[in-house]
Amino acid sequence: MIHFSPNIAKLQPSATISLSSRVKELISAGHDIINLTAGEPDFPTPSFIADAGVRAIREGRTRYTPSAGVPELRAAIATDLSRLSPHQPAFDPASIVVSAGAKEALFNACFSLFGPGDRVLIPVPYWTTYPEQIALARAEPVFVNPGGENGKVTPEDLDRAAASGGVKGIILNSPGNPTGAVYSLEELEAIVRWANARNAWVISDEIYRRIYHGDRLAPGLLDLDPALLERSVVIDGASKSFAMTGWRIGFSYSPLELATKISALQSQTTSHPSAPSQYAALAAYCAGEEQMREYRTMSSAFERRRAHVVRLFRELLPGVRFLEPEGAFYLWIAVDGMARNGENDIALCERLIETVGVALVPGSAFGDERFVRLSYACSEDTLERAVERLPEAVA
Repeated sequence: MIHFSPNIAKLQPSATISLSSRVKELISAGHDIINLTAGEPDFPTPSFIADAGVRAIREGRTRYTPSAGVPELRAAIATDLSRLSPHQPAFDPASIVVSAGAKEALFNACFSLFGPGDRVLIPVPYWTTYPEQIALARAEPVFVNPGGENGKVTPEDLDRAAASGGVKGIILNSPGNPTGAVYSLEELEAIVRWANARNAWVISDEIYRRIYHGDRLAPGLLDLDPALLERSVVIDGASKSFAMTGWRIGFSYSPLELATKISALQSQTTSHPSAPSQYAALAAYCAGEEQMREYRTMSSAFERRRAHVVRLFRELLPGVRFLEPEGAFYLWIAVDGMARNGENDIALCERLIETVGVALVPGSAFGDERFVRLSYACSEDTLERAVERLPEAVA
C-alpha cells in the first residue's frame, strides 16, 4: 500500500471532468447520451487566433519565455483590462502573471497567500476546484451558506461564517459556476470592504465575465476604486470567452509584490505557459473590430441558447424549478421537481443517463445536493433534443 504525502492524501479529482470523461466513454461505446456536463464552449477557436498559434510554431516561437508570460501578451492583457474598465487608471503589465489556464492562476494565488492555520471562505455552491486548492495550500476551506440559492453572499453571511476567527481570504466567482449568478458592483464593493476591514484577501474568479446576459459586461473587481484593491486578486483567461480551453491560457492581476511571488512560484512549477499558446492569446487580446465579430457571434449564441433552454423548461417542465442565469452558460435545476421516490442528486443523474440518455452534473459536486447543473454550451438543436427527453423521466 502506498502511503501518500499529506499534501494530496485527501485530494479528489475534479468531479465535473471525471463525469464528463465517463459520459464520453459511454458515448464512444455506442450509448445514445446527450452530454450536458461540460463547462466548455462548443465553438472552434476563432480562425485568426488559431492562425496566430500556427504562425508562432512555424516562426520558431517555441522556446522558453519569461515565467510571467511574454511581455507583449502581458501588455495586451493590461490594455484589454483598461478597455473593460475604462474609468480606471492604466493597468500595470508587471502585475499580470500569465499561467497555464485560469486554474493554475487560481492555484498560484491560493498557494502564495494561504497556509496552515488560515481559513478561506467559499460561498456555496462553488466551483469544484476551490476547496481542493485551498486544501493543497494546507489551509482550511470554510463553506458559507447564503440566504438564497444562487450562491451570492452578503457581509452578514460572511460575519456568521467568520465568527470563529482566522479568516485569511474569500473566493468569489461572478458570473458564477454553477448558478450563473452575477454580483452587482455595489455587492462586490460591500464584500471587498468587509474583507479589507479584517485584513483578508479577496480572490475574484472572473473567467465568465464576458459571457454576460446583461447590457455589456458583468461587473468586476477592477471596476472598483483601486484604493480598495490592495488585498485583491482577479483571475481571468482566454478559455471561455475566446473558445481556447485546450490552449491553457489564464492570468492573475494582483498587487505587484504578490505578482512577483506568483511569478517566482510558477518558475519552479510549470516554468511558463506554452509559448505558441501565448502568441495565439496575444492575437485574441489584440483583436481588431473585424476579428471581434467572431467573439460577438459566440456571445450572441450563448444568449440565444439561454433563452431557448429557459423557454423549453417552462413549456415542457413547468413543475421543475430552476434559477434563470445572468451569466456563464449553466442552468441550476432543483432536484425536488425531478426526483422520484426520494432520489438524491446523484441517483437522479444516474437515472437520467440510464433511462433517457441525458447527462447532467449532480449538485453535490458543487456543495449543494438540492440541485443539478445543465451546461448549455452546445447547439440549440442539442438542447432541444435533451430537454424533450426529460419529461418522460420526470413524470
